[in-house]
Amino acid sequence: MANKRYRLPLIPLRGLTVFPGMVLHFDVGRKKSIAAIDKAMAGDRLVFLSYQKDSFIESPTREDVSKIGVVAEIRQILKLPDGNLRVLIEGLVRAGITRYYDGEEYIEANVVEKSDIPCEDSLSEQVLMRKVLGLLRDHFDLYEKINPQVLASLVEIEDGGELADVTASNFPLKPHDQQLILEELNVSARLEKLIALMENENNILEVEQGVMSKLKTSLDKNQRDYILREQMKIIQEELGDFESGQAEAEGYREKITKRNLPKEVKEKLDEELSRLSRLSSMSQEYGVVQNYIDTVLAMPWDVSTEENGDITLAKKILDRDHYGLEKVKERILEYLAVKSLAPEAKGSIICLAGPPGTGKTSIAKSLAESLGRKYVRVSLGGIQNEAEIRGHRKTYVGAMPGRIVTALKMAGSKNPLILLDEIDKMSSDFRGDPTAAMLEVLDPEQNSGFRDHFLELPFDLSQVLFVTTANSIENIPRPLYDRMDIIEISGYTELEKLNIAKQYLLPKQRKENGLSSKTLKVPDKTVNAIIEGYTRESGVRSLERKLGAICRKAAKEIVEEGKSSITVSEKVLTKYLGGRIFTYDHIPQSNMIGMATGLAWTEVGGDTLSIEINVMKGSGKLELTGNLGDVMKESAKAALSFIRANSDVFAINPDFYKEKDIHIHVPEGAIPKDGPSAGITMATALISALTGSAVNRNVAMTGEITLRGRVLPIGGLREKALAAYRMGIQKIIIPFENKKDYEELPEKIKEKIEFVFAKDIKTVLENAIETGGEQWNLSMLS
Repeated sequence: MANKRYRLPLIPLRGLTVFPGMVLHFDVGRKKSIAAIDKAMAGDRLVFLSYQKDSFIESPTREDVSKIGVVAEIRQILKLPDGNLRVLIEGLVRAGITRYYDGEEYIEANVVEKSDIPCEDSLSEQVLMRKVLGLLRDHFDLYEKINPQVLASLVEIEDGGELADVTASNFPLKPHDQQLILEELNVSARLEKLIALMENENNILEVEQGVMSKLKTSLDKNQRDYILREQMKIIQEELGDFESGQAEAEGYREKITKRNLPKEVKEKLDEELSRLSRLSSMSQEYGVVQNYIDTVLAMPWDVSTEENGDITLAKKILDRDHYGLEKVKERILEYLAVKSLAPEAKGSIICLAGPPGTGKTSIAKSLAESLGRKYVRVSLGGIQNEAEIRGHRKTYVGAMPGRIVTALKMAGSKNPLILLDEIDKMSSDFRGDPTAAMLEVLDPEQNSGFRDHFLELPFDLSQVLFVTTANSIENIPRPLYDRMDIIEISGYTELEKLNIAKQYLLPKQRKENGLSSKTLKVPDKTVNAIIEGYTRESGVRSLERKLGAICRKAAKEIVEEGKSSITVSEKVLTKYLGGRIFTYDHIPQSNMIGMATGLAWTEVGGDTLSIEINVMKGSGKLELTGNLGDVMKESAKAALSFIRANSDVFAINPDFYKEKDIHIHVPEGAIPKDGPSAGITMATALISALTGSAVNRNVAMTGEITLRGRVLPIGGLREKALAAYRMGIQKIIIPFENKKDYEELPEKIKEKIEFVFAKDIKTVLENAIETGGEQWNLSMLS
């Protein structure tokens, strides 16, 4: 009778072989396999199960599945929460593939039943069957994990082929070996192959039993580790997974022996390696442990660079890379001198504070080069989470070290220079305050044992040179501010910007755009015109961008029109950069009543501030406009109170505040303005408006006023003086206590502008009001 033929959906089995008569569960997850199940359930519930030779292949082809498999009937299906199916099947008959169809939805195959080839000698069959049962009993004695009921039922089987199938399905053989049994149609040969495999497995168990019996008593830690490794080897050999955790752990141990690691680090690594050697490479925890070990070994525990103490070389590098900034260079050279004389001394943390574009970051780079240290920049702007600094604990999914540890890994040295950029831009939220974490990092007394949450090991940060930058020191939290040595970098004068453009910016932009000093010429007058008309900043960042724009347009002209060289004069500047963007305030044509010029500090440099006041008949209203902040409004009220208290000195109607409306306006109302330094400017303009005395147009002023008329100090004098210099002011009134800041101003400004140091409003009025306050008895001021 001819063997039966089928056309059935095919399911490739990974790590599993099914025999006829076998009932078992298995999970189905691949789309084509799920579609094959659905196809079978829509018909006669029959599927063809075939062993997949390489379990890692996701989409098997004809060559990847075994030719001999089993026709099986689906008994039950259970849908799992993850979308997979759990299927209960019963193997029916052996079958072989005659035709293979790999469809888009599922795999199908034409299969034909395969009948057993019986033994020619029934006596030899009985001998082989007894041998199989004997080996099965031996295995039970050694392992005791085969169900006794299964052993009893096997004794009742009289057919040799059936006995081989049932034994192979219950005996702990590798799936590949089980497939060899399934593919053997000759019953005698099938029993012989099964006997060989069972004898090999029993021999392995006997070796394991022998090892255990010899080393069962008086085990110390090393002996215990050995026996566990031996057990692991046997298990891994059986699973074909020997090269996983154990081999990786041995590789890591070789790396550790070559490193001079601290004792605590070695102990922690040994602990993690023991865990790794017990894990399978397929487990999720294996990747976590391996990632941790890789991170710890990547840290520069025993690597440092030799520091250069040559101050002359350091000065040469700083002068090469930066124009001016003498105070900053001097402070850095002082630091190097101290390090040279006392290498073990714990130095302070340097904080470079100043407006954007003044060279803070490039100074840190030059310092690292002059010291011979590795340089790493860490941006702190916008950080809100403490874990960004300290790292996440490795138990979390996606955990990683903090930015400090990551910077040390990048540097590959335990004594690099780490630039903590924009330290004033950190903030906090519900996940913690990163500023608190930075306190330990930047404290030389604490950071010798800094613990990152991911590493869980102390790392010595005392050898790291931390340099921080900030635009505004007011935004730095006080505890953090106290740990740093502040070096203020002021804005550049026009002359300094011109020299920086000529020596650094223009050559750099020429090179980046394929030009040279011969093909593109930019005269000094043109650079000055760019500085005054197209940039408004303390630094030179915008200036560099404008020079870059000129270079790009010049390169385009040279390529398109074939010009050999281009000279950019003031007259053709609009062609390259468009119309003038900024215009600086100019001195009024004449002295004006109720209008005074103040000086203001902004993040992009200094600026002049015109304050205008109108006095009108009314009911005593005070109107303040110009987008003024609370502090500036309070200055206006303080100035008004001072004038009311001294109305007799200025010969003003004592009831003016009831009969007059006063409107104070600061032009450019779209720009927010705040701060106390406009106090004396408002007071001067108010006195001028109420008395009808004009304010000297060539005078500008800055200072805070009190209710008693005292003038208090202000900040940002350099930037404010530069703004007055640009405007053409001839005299500046500043608080007396700012005399120390005056000494540090550029000589060019001190030569062009007269500075008046005022302790009280009397000095201000004598120098600002056109008549010099001669019509008033200023000595009576309270």
